[in-house]
Amino acid sequence: MKDKHLVSAFLSDPLAIGRQVLRNRVVLAPMSGVTDLPFRELAWRFGAGLVVTEMIASRELAANAPESWARIRNRGIRPHMVQLAGRDAGWMAEAARLAEANGADIIDINMGCPAKKVIGGYSGSALMREPDHALRLIEATVAAVKVPVTVKMRLGWDHDSLNAPQIAARAEAAGVQMITVHGRTRMQFYEGKADWDAIRAVREAIKVPLVANGDVDTAEDAVEILRRSGADAVMVGRAAQGRPWLPAVLAGACMPPRGAALATVAVEHYRMMLDFHGAVAGLRHARKHVGWYLDRHAPGLEPTAKAALMTSTDSGFVADRLAAALIEHGTAVRREEKAA
Repeated sequence: MKDKHLVSAFLSDPLAIGRQVLRNRVVLAPMSGVTDLPFRELAWRFGAGLVVTEMIASRELAANAPESWARIRNRGIRPHMVQLAGRDAGWMAEAARLAEANGADIIDINMGCPAKKVIGGYSGSALMREPDHALRLIEATVAAVKVPVTVKMRLGWDHDSLNAPQIAARAEAAGVQMITVHGRTRMQFYEGKADWDAIRAVREAIKVPLVANGDVDTAEDAVEILRRSGADAVMVGRAAQGRPWLPAVLAGACMPPRGAALATVAVEHYRMMLDFHGAVAGLRHARKHVGWYLDRHAPGLEPTAKAALMTSTDSGFVADRLAAALIEHGTAVRREEKAA
């Protein structure tokens, strides 16, 4: 698939994960502190093929931690994919059963998170250092539920242990129905460039759908990552920050909003976060999103004006000034396009 238009058409095709069918092949990555329900709802409304909850600690969900239940919430998005993380097979199984009972259509096992807090508990990408233990965790999760179970991982712990193909093959044999691979090792964290070619070794090791992840930002990136990895779908992560419509754009489901339309989306997103998290917590959660919208779409905004937006506790002021900054920039973009 070397032709951009052929790849775009391919990405717009449905994809089956067990008995669940995605409407297209571009997935919004699970990102802690980012892909809360408001973000997922926007990405889904624009046309993303699949959106995934933030990582949920299995033991905390089983212990009825309020934050875990907030992360699992859903409002009509189907299929509803819940990502779980953990070290203990028993807690993973129990959390998977709870997620299924509360509407999860797909359970994803996190074996890719590189954060120190997560690997410090021997979860996330730390599981790639112990393939036998990871397999027991996978088997317990698959056995606990009737819905499809998937796994998200990295290439390996470091470049001396690129064991993603072996772990993926064992996971498939245990009943996992889709594998996602981020083209970096844990020790790379997010440094350097994702190795799309290295993902191909996983493609050659499994028959279930493969999703390629890492540094997918543009349609050209989508073309290249599919060509070089042989994957069946792509996953978009950090590139969607400040652009919840990006997965849908890559799938050919929409055009990116600009000017007044962009401002409307950003302000709606801001207000959705205040409503979902509450006025005080919502302001805190929303600030990084406001920053991403401004950095991506209004880079010329004066630093003092940006600082005022980022620190204000007046939601009305933030909404009004955010809209004004994005509309002004959108007008400038249209002038540049006309001049070109």
